[in-house]
Amino acid sequence: MNGESLRIGEHTLELTHPGKVLFPGVPGFTKRDLVDYYRRIAATMLPHVADRPLTMQRFPDGIGNEGFYQKEIPAYFPGWVARVSVPKSGGRVNQILCQDAATLVYLAEQACITPHVWLSRIDRPRHPDRMIFDLDPPQRDFGPVRVAAGLVRALLRDLGLTGFPMTTGSRGLHVLVPLDRAADFDAVRAFARTAASILAHRHGRELSIDARIVKRRGRLYLDTTRNAYAQTGVAPYAVRARPGAPVATPITWEELEDPGLDARRYRLDNLFARLERHGDPWRDIASAAQSLTEARARLMELERAESARSDR
Repeated sequence: MNGESLRIGEHTLELTHPGKVLFPGVPGFTKRDLVDYYRRIAATMLPHVADRPLTMQRFPDGIGNEGFYQKEIPAYFPGWVARVSVPKSGGRVNQILCQDAATLVYLAEQACITPHVWLSRIDRPRHPDRMIFDLDPPQRDFGPVRVAAGLVRALLRDLGLTGFPMTTGSRGLHVLVPLDRAADFDAVRAFARTAASILAHRHGRELSIDARIVKRRGRLYLDTTRNAYAQTGVAPYAVRARPGAPVATPITWEELEDPGLDARRYRLDNLFARLERHGDPWRDIASAAQSLTEARARLMELERAESARSDR
Protein backbone atom coordinates (compact mmCIF):
# COMPACT_ATOMS: atom_id res chain seq x y z
CA MET A 1 0.00 0.00 0.00
CA ASN A 2 1.59 3.27 -1.15
CA GLY A 3 -0.60 5.76 0.68
CA GLU A 4 -3.32 6.44 3.20
CA SER A 5 -5.68 9.31 3.92
CA LEU A 6 -5.85 10.76 7.40
CA ARG A 7 -8.40 13.28 8.64
CA ILE A 8 -7.02 15.75 11.20
CA GLY A 9 -9.45 18.46 12.22
CA GLU A 10 -10.54 20.31 9.10
CA HIS A 11 -7.80 18.85 6.92
CA THR A 12 -7.32 15.60 5.06
CA LEU A 13 -3.67 14.53 4.84
CA GLU A 14 -2.21 12.02 2.42
CA LEU A 15 0.26 9.74 4.14
CA THR A 16 2.75 8.48 1.54
CA HIS A 17 4.77 5.30 2.03
CA PRO A 18 3.46 4.74 5.58
CA GLY A 19 5.37 1.48 5.90
CA LYS A 20 8.77 3.09 5.24
CA VAL A 21 11.11 2.27 8.13
CA LEU A 22 12.50 5.46 9.63
CA PHE A 23 14.04 3.81 12.70
CA PRO A 24 15.71 0.55 11.68
CA GLY A 25 16.62 -2.11 14.20
CA VAL A 26 14.75 -3.46 17.20
CA PRO A 27 12.33 -1.96 17.85
CA GLY A 28 11.93 -0.55 14.38
CA PHE A 29 9.43 2.23 13.69
CA THR A 30 7.84 3.33 10.44
CA LYS A 31 6.58 6.63 9.15
CA ARG A 32 3.09 5.53 10.18
CA ASP A 33 4.35 5.07 13.75
CA LEU A 34 5.87 8.57 13.72
CA VAL A 35 2.69 10.13 12.33
CA ASP A 36 0.55 8.31 14.89
CA TYR A 37 2.81 9.49 17.72
CA TYR A 38 2.59 13.15 16.72
CA ARG A 39 -1.18 12.85 16.19
CA ARG A 40 -1.59 11.49 19.73
CA ILE A 41 0.85 13.90 21.42
CA ALA A 42 -0.47 17.02 19.67
CA ALA A 43 -2.74 18.26 22.46
CA THR A 44 0.12 18.01 24.97
CA MET A 45 2.86 19.31 22.69
CA LEU A 46 1.18 22.21 20.90
CA PRO A 47 1.22 24.66 23.84
CA HIS A 48 5.02 24.29 23.89
CA VAL A 49 5.55 24.96 20.17
CA ALA A 50 2.74 27.25 18.99
CA ASP A 51 3.67 30.81 17.95
CA ARG A 52 7.36 29.90 17.65
CA PRO A 53 9.27 29.78 14.34
CA LEU A 54 10.13 26.15 13.70
CA THR A 55 13.10 24.44 12.07
CA MET A 56 12.58 20.96 10.68
CA GLN A 57 15.11 18.17 11.11
CA ARG A 58 14.15 15.78 8.32
CA PHE A 59 15.22 12.22 7.49
CA PRO A 60 13.39 11.19 4.29
CA ASP A 61 15.28 7.89 4.12
CA GLY A 62 15.32 7.17 7.84
CA ILE A 63 17.89 7.82 10.55
CA GLY A 64 20.31 5.35 9.01
CA ASN A 65 20.93 7.92 6.28
CA GLU A 66 21.98 11.54 6.42
CA GLY A 67 19.23 13.97 7.31
CA PHE A 68 19.12 17.74 7.03
CA TYR A 69 17.84 20.86 8.78
CA GLN A 70 15.37 23.08 6.96
CA LYS A 71 14.33 26.56 8.09
CA GLU A 72 12.61 27.87 4.95
CA ILE A 73 9.14 26.45 4.42
CA PRO A 74 9.03 24.61 1.06
CA ALA A 75 6.83 26.10 -1.65
CA TYR A 76 4.83 22.88 -1.97
CA PHE A 77 3.60 22.93 1.64
CA PRO A 78 -0.17 23.46 1.76
CA GLY A 79 -1.46 26.98 2.25
CA TRP A 80 -3.16 26.13 5.53
CA VAL A 81 0.20 25.59 7.23
CA ALA A 82 0.88 28.81 9.15
CA ARG A 83 4.12 30.63 8.45
CA VAL A 84 5.98 33.74 9.49
CA SER A 85 8.65 35.87 7.81
CA VAL A 86 11.48 36.62 10.21
CA PRO A 87 14.60 38.77 9.75
CA LYS A 88 17.95 37.05 9.25
CA SER A 89 21.40 38.27 8.33
CA GLY A 90 21.12 39.69 4.83
CA GLY A 91 17.39 39.18 4.38
CA ARG A 92 14.41 37.25 5.68
CA VAL A 93 13.33 33.64 5.99
CA ASN A 94 9.81 32.20 5.90
CA GLN A 95 9.44 29.64 8.68
CA ILE A 96 6.69 27.32 9.79
CA LEU A 97 4.43 27.99 12.75
CA CYS A 98 3.01 24.80 14.22
CA GLN A 99 -0.38 26.04 15.39
CA ASP A 100 -2.49 22.90 15.17
CA ALA A 101 -2.44 19.11 15.18
CA ALA A 102 -2.77 18.90 11.41
CA THR A 103 0.49 20.82 10.94
CA LEU A 104 2.33 18.64 13.46
CA VAL A 105 1.13 15.50 11.68
CA TYR A 106 1.94 16.95 8.27
CA LEU A 107 5.51 17.62 9.39
CA ALA A 108 5.81 13.98 10.46
CA GLU A 109 4.50 12.93 7.05
CA GLN A 110 7.35 14.97 5.58
CA ALA A 111 9.77 12.88 7.67
CA CYS A 112 10.42 15.75 10.06
CA ILE A 113 11.43 13.55 12.95
CA THR A 114 12.49 16.40 15.22
CA PRO A 115 11.01 19.91 15.25
CA HIS A 116 13.20 22.58 16.85
CA VAL A 117 11.63 25.85 18.02
CA TRP A 118 12.73 29.36 18.90
CA LEU A 119 13.06 30.46 22.52
CA SER A 120 10.83 33.45 21.73
CA ARG A 121 7.37 33.90 20.25
CA ILE A 122 6.49 35.75 17.08
CA ASP A 123 4.83 38.73 18.75
CA ARG A 124 8.12 39.66 20.50
CA PRO A 125 10.81 37.71 18.64
CA ARG A 126 13.77 39.45 20.29
CA HIS A 127 12.49 38.90 23.82
CA PRO A 128 12.70 35.24 24.86
CA ASP A 129 10.31 33.59 27.26
CA ARG A 130 12.72 30.71 27.77
CA MET A 131 16.31 30.54 28.97
CA ILE A 132 18.06 27.20 28.48
CA PHE A 133 21.02 25.60 30.20
CA ASP A 134 22.04 22.65 28.03
CA LEU A 135 23.88 19.94 30.00
CA ASP A 136 25.95 17.94 27.52
CA PRO A 137 28.02 15.07 28.97
CA PRO A 138 31.11 13.76 27.17
CA GLN A 139 29.56 10.29 26.95
CA ARG A 140 26.15 8.69 27.50
CA ASP A 141 26.79 8.29 31.23
CA PHE A 142 23.89 10.15 32.84
CA GLY A 143 25.47 10.36 36.28
CA PRO A 144 27.40 13.59 35.54
CA VAL A 145 24.21 15.06 34.09
CA ARG A 146 22.31 14.39 37.30
CA VAL A 147 25.08 16.03 39.35
CA ALA A 148 25.29 19.06 37.05
CA ALA A 149 21.52 19.50 37.06
CA GLY A 150 21.57 19.66 40.85
CA LEU A 151 24.24 22.36 40.72
CA VAL A 152 22.27 24.41 38.19
CA ARG A 153 19.11 24.06 40.25
CA ALA A 154 20.87 25.18 43.43
CA LEU A 155 22.33 28.27 41.75
CA LEU A 156 18.98 29.19 40.26
CA ARG A 157 17.42 28.92 43.70
CA ASP A 158 20.10 31.25 45.09
CA LEU A 159 19.12 33.71 42.39
CA GLY A 160 15.41 33.40 43.17
CA LEU A 161 14.64 31.47 39.98
CA THR A 162 12.95 28.15 39.24
CA GLY A 163 14.15 25.77 36.54
CA PHE A 164 12.31 22.96 34.79
CA PRO A 165 14.24 19.87 33.61
CA MET A 166 13.78 17.95 30.36
CA THR A 167 15.63 14.90 29.11
CA THR A 168 16.82 15.65 25.59
CA GLY A 169 16.34 12.19 24.11
CA SER A 170 20.01 12.29 23.12
CA ARG A 171 22.62 12.33 25.92
CA GLY A 172 21.89 15.16 28.26
CA LEU A 173 19.36 17.43 29.87
CA HIS A 174 17.93 20.89 29.39
CA VAL A 175 17.10 23.06 32.37
CA LEU A 176 14.60 25.63 31.17
CA VAL A 177 13.85 28.87 32.99
CA PRO A 178 10.55 30.51 31.92
CA LEU A 179 10.86 34.29 31.56
CA ASP A 180 8.49 37.26 31.53
CA ARG A 181 10.00 38.62 28.27
CA ALA A 182 11.13 41.88 29.82
CA ALA A 183 14.77 41.17 28.90
CA ASP A 184 16.01 40.85 25.32
CA PHE A 185 18.21 38.07 24.01
CA ASP A 186 21.47 39.93 24.62
CA ALA A 187 20.61 40.38 28.29
CA VAL A 188 19.38 36.81 28.70
CA ARG A 189 22.43 35.32 27.03
CA ALA A 190 24.79 37.43 29.15
CA PHE A 191 22.93 36.33 32.27
CA ALA A 192 23.11 32.64 31.34
CA ARG A 193 26.79 32.89 30.38
CA THR A 194 27.68 34.55 33.70
CA ALA A 195 25.73 31.96 35.68
CA ALA A 196 27.44 29.14 33.80
CA SER A 197 30.85 30.74 34.36
CA ILE A 198 30.25 30.89 38.10
CA LEU A 199 29.29 27.23 38.17
CA ALA A 200 32.30 26.22 36.09
CA HIS A 201 34.57 28.24 38.39
CA ARG A 202 33.11 26.62 41.50
CA HIS A 203 33.03 23.10 40.08
CA GLY A 204 35.93 23.02 37.66
CA ARG A 205 36.44 19.29 38.00
CA GLU A 206 32.92 18.52 36.84
CA LEU A 207 31.91 21.36 34.51
CA SER A 208 33.30 23.24 31.53
CA ILE A 209 31.98 26.16 29.51
CA ASP A 210 34.56 25.75 26.76
CA ALA A 211 33.02 25.07 23.35
CA ARG A 212 36.17 23.22 22.27
CA ILE A 213 35.90 19.54 23.15
CA VAL A 214 39.65 19.16 23.64
CA LYS A 215 39.59 21.86 26.33
CA ARG A 216 36.85 20.16 28.34
CA ARG A 217 39.09 17.23 29.30
CA GLY A 218 36.17 14.86 29.87
CA ARG A 219 34.04 17.33 31.81
CA LEU A 220 30.36 18.02 31.18
CA TYR A 221 29.78 20.96 28.86
CA LEU A 222 27.42 23.58 30.30
CA ASP A 223 26.19 25.20 27.10
CA THR A 224 24.32 28.52 27.08
CA THR A 225 24.79 29.43 23.41
CA ARG A 226 21.17 28.63 22.52
CA ASN A 227 20.12 31.81 24.28
CA ALA A 228 20.35 34.03 21.22
CA TYR A 229 18.07 35.42 18.55
CA ALA A 230 16.95 32.78 16.00
CA GLN A 231 18.63 29.94 17.89
CA THR A 232 16.47 26.92 18.67
CA GLY A 233 15.94 24.20 21.23
CA VAL A 234 14.52 20.76 20.66
CA ALA A 235 10.77 20.96 21.15
CA PRO A 236 9.33 19.30 24.25
CA TYR A 237 7.94 15.86 23.32
CA ALA A 238 9.84 15.82 20.02
CA VAL A 239 11.14 12.47 18.80
CA ARG A 240 14.90 12.35 18.32
CA ALA A 241 16.73 10.78 15.40
CA ARG A 242 18.33 8.09 17.55
CA PRO A 243 17.90 4.30 17.67
CA GLY A 244 14.72 3.36 19.50
CA ALA A 245 13.06 6.74 18.77
CA PRO A 246 13.67 8.44 22.15
CA VAL A 247 11.63 11.50 23.04
CA ALA A 248 12.67 14.83 24.60
CA THR A 249 10.63 14.58 27.79
CA PRO A 250 9.82 17.18 30.44
CA ILE A 251 10.26 15.59 33.87
CA THR A 252 10.10 16.60 37.52
CA TRP A 253 13.10 17.20 39.76
CA GLU A 254 12.02 14.19 41.80
CA GLU A 255 12.23 11.95 38.74
CA LEU A 256 15.77 13.14 38.15
CA GLU A 257 16.78 11.46 41.41
CA ASP A 258 15.95 8.04 39.92
CA PRO A 259 19.33 6.33 39.35
CA GLY A 260 17.82 4.40 36.45
CA LEU A 261 16.91 7.52 34.50
CA ASP A 262 18.83 8.48 31.40
CA ALA A 263 18.27 10.85 28.50
CA ARG A 264 16.62 8.16 26.35
CA ARG A 265 14.34 6.44 28.85
CA TYR A 266 11.17 7.74 27.26
CA ARG A 267 10.49 6.72 23.68
CA LEU A 268 7.87 6.85 21.00
CA ASP A 269 6.41 3.56 22.32
CA ASN A 270 6.35 4.26 26.07
CA LEU A 271 5.86 8.02 26.42
CA PHE A 272 2.07 7.81 26.63
CA ALA A 273 2.18 5.39 29.55
CA ARG A 274 4.26 7.98 31.38
CA LEU A 275 1.79 10.75 30.54
CA GLU A 276 -1.07 8.64 31.84
CA ARG A 277 0.73 8.24 35.16
CA HIS A 278 2.16 11.72 35.61
CA GLY A 279 0.64 14.09 33.06
CA ASP A 280 2.69 16.94 31.59
CA PRO A 281 4.85 18.52 34.34
CA TRP A 282 5.23 21.60 32.12
CA ARG A 283 1.50 22.15 31.51
CA ASP A 284 1.49 25.33 33.65
CA ILE A 285 4.98 26.51 32.79
CA ALA A 286 3.75 29.73 31.17
CA SER A 287 2.28 30.84 34.49
CA ALA A 288 5.74 30.43 36.08
CA ALA A 289 7.33 33.20 33.96
CA GLN A 290 10.00 35.04 35.96
CA SER A 291 11.80 38.37 35.88
CA LEU A 292 15.58 38.55 35.69
CA THR A 293 15.78 41.98 37.32
CA GLU A 294 16.41 40.93 40.93
CA ALA A 295 18.14 37.75 39.83
CA ARG A 296 20.64 39.80 37.82
CA ALA A 297 21.52 41.89 40.87
CA ARG A 298 22.10 38.74 42.91
CA LEU A 299 24.13 37.23 40.09
CA MET A 300 26.41 40.28 39.96
CA GLU A 301 26.99 39.98 43.70
CA LEU A 302 27.96 36.33 43.28
CA GLU A 303 30.26 37.20 40.40
CA ARG A 304 32.05 39.84 42.48
CA ALA A 305 32.40 37.39 45.37
CA GLU A 306 33.86 34.74 43.03
CA SER A 307 36.33 37.28 41.64
CA ALA A 308 37.37 38.32 45.13
CA ARG A 309 38.02 34.73 46.11
CA SER A 310 40.08 34.21 42.97
CA ASP A 311 42.23 37.23 43.80
CA ARG A 312 43.19 35.97 47.24
